[in-house]
Amino acid sequence: FFFHVQFIYLFFICLVDLLKVTAIPLMKKFGIDGDGLEIKVLKRGMAPAGGGEVLFTCPVRRSMKPVHLTEPGKIKRIRGTAFSVRVSPQMANRIVDSARSILNKFIPDIYIYTDHMKGASSGRSPGFGLTLVAETVNGTFLGAEVVSTPQGQGDPVLPEDLGRNCAKLLLEEVYRGGCVDSTNQSLALLYMMLGQQDVSKTLLGPLSPYTVEFLRHIRDFFQIMFKIEQQKPGEDERKGGEKVLMTCVGAGYSNISKTIK
Repeated sequence: FFFHVQFIYLFFICLVDLLKVTAIPLMKKFGIDGDGLEIKVLKRGMAPAGGGEVLFTCPVRRSMKPVHLTEPGKIKRIRGTAFSVRVSPQMANRIVDSARSILNKFIPDIYIYTDHMKGASSGRSPGFGLTLVAETVNGTFLGAEVVSTPQGQGDPVLPEDLGRNCAKLLLEEVYRGGCVDSTNQSLALLYMMLGQQDVSKTLLGPLSPYTVEFLRHIRDFFQIMFKIEQQKPGEDERKGGEKVLMTCVGAGYSNISKTIK
């Protein structure tokens, strides 16, 4: 992420929508920002045949800045995108209605866009899915995503069931809490480790199995270990599950190809 990059994926899982609404804001907190940082979905492809295209651009930065992300804040709004390709456009509307039937019970500020691509932009396989993101007053983004069963694999899923399942996954992510959602835990820890030789702190929800294994890789390759402190909410606090406060001193990695002006 230290170099200006433009590339296209010909086959991708629709996780790109989740990265667009959660990983990009996280990167900005570490100093990777500017007009050149964006992810564009040029074509939307679904498994198994794919056919999607994604354009990612990133500005050049010399180093990461240390962060102190310890206050997630309360949820203020929920946004989302219901997408469909090579199926009826009504599928996306059915997904939106079913997801809102659950989320409307908790917060009024909800808007879910519909994205139906046709022709050459719709990839080579039919399918649909939903991406949801909850934003807090402190700028934390917690996301969830569910896509339909790939064509010819397993039992088909109804749009109503998919919408409800995604809404429940988002509520689970909110309960887990932290300043970074479970999908981007490893990304946040990587940037903390590569940052300047200063202390960085980030509050996370329960560590995912992938994050635990990623911490082992950081220890093996960089000889950097994190201080892990368990944070238990008080009995009168409605702040979800147990959290962990991750602390480390950055390795001081810098981009040697970036000249100092």
